[in-house]
Amino acid sequence: MKKKFIMGIGIALATMFIFSGCGNKTSASTNKAKKDLVVYTPLEEDQVNEYLQGYKKMHPEIDVKIVRDSTGVITSKLIAEKDNPKADLVWGLAATSLLTLDNKNMLEPYAPKGVENIQDKFKDKGDTPKWVGIDVFEAGITVNKEELKRKNIPVPNSFEELTRPEYKGLITMPNPASSGTGYLTVAGMLQVFGEEKGWSYLDKLHENIANYTHSGSKPAVLSAKGEYPIGISLAYRGIKEKTKGSPVEVIFPKEGLPWDLEANALIKKSDIKSEAKEFLDWAISDDIMKVYQKNYPIVSIKGDFSLPNEYPKDALDKLVKNDFVKSAKDREGTLDKWTKKYDSKSEPKK
Repeated sequence: MKKKFIMGIGIALATMFIFSGCGNKTSASTNKAKKDLVVYTPLEEDQVNEYLQGYKKMHPEIDVKIVRDSTGVITSKLIAEKDNPKADLVWGLAATSLLTLDNKNMLEPYAPKGVENIQDKFKDKGDTPKWVGIDVFEAGITVNKEELKRKNIPVPNSFEELTRPEYKGLITMPNPASSGTGYLTVAGMLQVFGEEKGWSYLDKLHENIANYTHSGSKPAVLSAKGEYPIGISLAYRGIKEKTKGSPVEVIFPKEGLPWDLEANALIKKSDIKSEAKEFLDWAISDDIMKVYQKNYPIVSIKGDFSLPNEYPKDALDKLVKNDFVKSAKDREGTLDKWTKKYDSKSEPKK
């Protein structure tokens, strides 16, 4: 009887141990700590919030830590951290900036799932690409027609016309040292006009500039408000202002559209996370491309992505011939020269 009693206690304790162990396993799996993913991006805050909605539903276990700033600041920050990288990946940075990082051996080659669906001119040429584009951002001229009419000044149709004396003090454009749109504009003009004529053109344009903003979209907003009637800015931001009812027109200049790519890349570091690669897979998927197109109509993926009615049907043909390698190689020198010549008219940094 005593033996049976002892055996019963033993079985009971063993059973308690087994169920206790199962309970701990269940608890551990449901309360698993989130994994961190550090993403550097110049994408606008409202865009980031919208874009990430789908990703967070797919990956609730990932804590995406966004570090957001302008293109110039993000690029400088990454270079400063070269020997001790904090970022796991870069999302939506200008391709010219990524090439600058690549020249410093800071990018890890990675071919995201679906990379074969990206148009060749919108991704790195390597067998295993170091960067992959997601969409095109291009500079146009946003003009407040009512303000110009009130001043009895004609609407400009080209970059060249912006140097006319009647436009003095009426134009804003982004600072290329802080804005990706600003740099693509300057680099595009230097490629369109040629180096010597390009700087001569920028000298003349500077005479008519009221101020240089630190945001690529701000000149379009200022034009819509009538504060400065002409803004060299993101073309699609001007179109968005028009759809809100602002009396603006977006001019696609005769010389063509300076442009760059928002692109993604994996940062070279000792502890590359599989989650970073999975994020880059998601970041070029069909679903997110449809969301990107709400902000930038020309996306990098192959397929039937129709342009808004406000865009010319030949918008792709209007993109100027862009030498990304040259733009990246010349970036530091171009920005130094631009800053010395024109920075006096830049708006104060916050």
